[in-house]
Amino acid sequence: MADPGDPTPYMKGPKPLIVVIKLGTSSIVDEKTHEPLLSILTLIVETAVKLRKDGHKVVIVSSGAIGVGLRRMDVEKRPKHLSKLQALAAIGQCRLMSLWDSLFGHLRQPISQILLTRNDIADRTRYLNAQNTIMELLEMGVIPIVNENDTLAVAEIKFGDNDTLSAITAAMVHANFLFLMTDVDCLYDKNPRTHPDARPIEEVEDIGAIRADVSSAGSSLGTGGMSTKIVAARLATSAGVTTVITKSSSPGNIVKIVRYLQARKKYTSSQHSPVTGEEAEDPLSRSTASLALDAIEKPPLHTRFLPLSQPIRDRYFWILHGLAPHGTIYIDVGAHRALSDKAGLLPVGVLDVEGNFAQQEAVRLVVVERRTEPGLDGKLWEGPGVEVGRALVNYAAPEISRIKGHRSTQIESILGYADSEYVADRDSVSLFRRESRPVTPVLDKVNENGGGVAAYENDISL
Repeated sequence: MADPGDPTPYMKGPKPLIVVIKLGTSSIVDEKTHEPLLSILTLIVETAVKLRKDGHKVVIVSSGAIGVGLRRMDVEKRPKHLSKLQALAAIGQCRLMSLWDSLFGHLRQPISQILLTRNDIADRTRYLNAQNTIMELLEMGVIPIVNENDTLAVAEIKFGDNDTLSAITAAMVHANFLFLMTDVDCLYDKNPRTHPDARPIEEVEDIGAIRADVSSAGSSLGTGGMSTKIVAARLATSAGVTTVITKSSSPGNIVKIVRYLQARKKYTSSQHSPVTGEEAEDPLSRSTASLALDAIEKPPLHTRFLPLSQPIRDRYFWILHGLAPHGTIYIDVGAHRALSDKAGLLPVGVLDVEGNFAQQEAVRLVVVERRTEPGLDGKLWEGPGVEVGRALVNYAAPEISRIKGHRSTQIESILGYADSEYVADRDSVSLFRRESRPVTPVLDKVNENGGGVAAYENDISL
């Protein structure tokens, strides 16, 4: 019989959760000595195994290969030359995985290694293969450890930082939680290091509306900072993943937060469920969830980003965030309205084309105001434009330039052939939710504007 004082039985639902934990280089390697932080790594391992014992599935997105390589080769500073960084990553990655395997081996927990580049995500077949492999590993009870393949990646195919990689991984596996481990407890409205009156931001429903300090630029070994974590939270929440920022030096917080949020969700569900006759006669039967919530101590300080109620998943998420756009198509308001109503993009709604892209490549979709007649610049549109989504096109840029503004019935007479009546089929178009626009923050802009995260959303020049 379960111990009535043990909250664990109430935490286990019929469906296990998938929890993704992202660790930066500063959480794994000492910034000065480059020695592995064994105390933190050991706690991470214990935390991951506890989550597994609670019935959950765990994925770790781990940086640190270059940092470990620096220590192995006794190099003091992170080099700037790409070839040296790739060589250090090759040296450090095998030692890093050996360290993870040794630590998890003490608790008899099998692990695996997954190395990805942006090209692996951009290719639909390779994306699905990566997704299927990770899901199969989770079903086998294995903890996949994901990292960017720094040995092969160059600037054009890099994610930029592992915060972005962790968000894409979380979306790929339909995770319930993404934990972004950092050197502060949570997000603050000011920098807590310089402002003692800084107030924590515990829950965020609309990322575009928050005003927070993002001046932490990351360690000298890593590539991320608080601004990249905001971007990762925006990507992950758009895919329906609850994203949490919490302190990396206290990994045990993860278990406490997950258990508390599960108990709170169960309590909330019980409050909104209809009362049956038996429950009306026995009010104690409806208090189980409330007791479970009371049994769980309030979780440590953290910032929780709530997922969208209508998430963007699978192919549509892949089009939005997995592909690098090769150009831009400017469309009018009517075309955007038709896309919102689940219609395809017809050439009559296209006003202009920018870039040199091929058939079936990704492009940005930007809504502009249509002019009644061409302006002095020869264009049929005006205004700064608003990016509303991405699309995989049926025609190359030169072809779209020729058929723009014409009816679909005229395509064959203009081009000599007609592969499709649409510039882009509707299932190849993915529109941003207003609150999930993936604007990459520019730190200098933030400091100039002083508007925090909200400034990103309002400044379309970023």
